[in-house]
Amino acid sequence: MKLLRVGTAGRERPALLDPDGTLRDLSGLVTDIDGTLLADEDALGRIRSAAEAGDLPALDATGLRTGPPLARIGKIVCIGLNYHDHARETGAEPPSEPVIFFKAPDTVVGPDDTVLVPRGSLKTDWEVELAVVIGRTARYLESAEDGLAHVAGYAVAHDVSERAFQIERGGTWDKGKNCETFNPLGPWLVTADEVPDPQNLSLRLWVNGELKQDGTTAEQIFPVGEVVRYVSRFMTLYPGDVINTGTPAGVAMGHPEPKPYLRAGDVVELEVTGLGRQRQVLAQA
Repeated sequence: MKLLRVGTAGRERPALLDPDGTLRDLSGLVTDIDGTLLADEDALGRIRSAAEAGDLPALDATGLRTGPPLARIGKIVCIGLNYHDHARETGAEPPSEPVIFFKAPDTVVGPDDTVLVPRGSLKTDWEVELAVVIGRTARYLESAEDGLAHVAGYAVAHDVSERAFQIERGGTWDKGKNCETFNPLGPWLVTADEVPDPQNLSLRLWVNGELKQDGTTAEQIFPVGEVVRYVSRFMTLYPGDVINTGTPAGVAMGHPEPKPYLRAGDVVELEVTGLGRQRQVLAQA
């Protein structure tokens, strides 16, 4: 299923995109799309049955904003340097264990919402990523297969980053990762049954119409199932938590000088196979 949330910011309603591309209203069945829903197999089953029976009312998508596909996110765990090609372009050694940092849930905006360049920023960068949404409580998992079994679904994430804040200002990476609007998510949460192999997905990103990133999850150093297993050894993952699994080569930081960092007015578009497409116009904070 392709689950999404539509409407004005903070007042989204749950919806489903059917195979014909028609937007369907879920508000008669569930109050929202969140961790509580993803952990409830009966509720998900009722959505599937209603969709298959044609019982869900259609929504007019004209002028309707698409919000983040997931409400009340618990935490966003991010994996750094998780693509062989991205490590090569930045001159970094591939890590022997996953690099972990965090984004606050309040960085999440809709897939087509405005992204703000922070005040004082000269190095705002782009990163297309595969986001993993947890559907079952995961703690001390033993195998990558078990890790995949705890995934409810997948989404497109844009891990916007301010490189000077991240790298040149001391301390942790988090300062360059948690500026407002720095995690567009969606348009859809695609349930795991529709993504049989998360290591066979293409990721692409364009800036002002120019292709900048063109990668594949096959390049991941630590595959999705292993990432979930590994993270569960250090913290408990709950339904509705999100893991951003890293970005392929092609970020601005990896370009020769002068590096083409983002400015207000730039347009970024990105997509992941089967998970939809985002488009953001940047503005000054």
